[in-house]
Amino acid sequence: MEQKSIHIEQVTRTTQDGLTVIVLIPSGRLDITTAWQFRMKLQECISKLSPHVVVNLGQVNFIDSSGLTSLVAGMRDADKVRGSFRICNVHPEARLVFEVTMMDSVFEIFDTQEEAFEGVPRTIAS
Repeated sequence: MEQKSIHIEQVTRTTQDGLTVIVLIPSGRLDITTAWQFRMKLQECISKLSPHVVVNLGQVNFIDSSGLTSLVAGMRDADKVRGSFRICNVHPEARLVFEVTMMDSVFEIFDTQEEAFEGVPRTIAS
């Protein structure tokens, strides 16, 4: 099988409260051929940079169960270190997968990156 890679843009933002939030913006397909790379990137960001992550899925036009699994693993990693894990800007094609699998009720999903970013401090227990 041909090895595929996924392009993942990474942006670091700081909230008004001084929290560092990593925004990951993957593009293309988040499927069995690319999900492991995305999973590794999530793990690295959560363990080394910040436990607070926003995943912007606006550039992901296809997601399968492997892609969903990588997102669940990232959410669990963030939870373990009392971080936050939010998803935003889900591409219409991908949103259907979240709805059919009922994962839209598992994740915190926001319409825009700004909405996801704005709410981060309120979800953190002091």
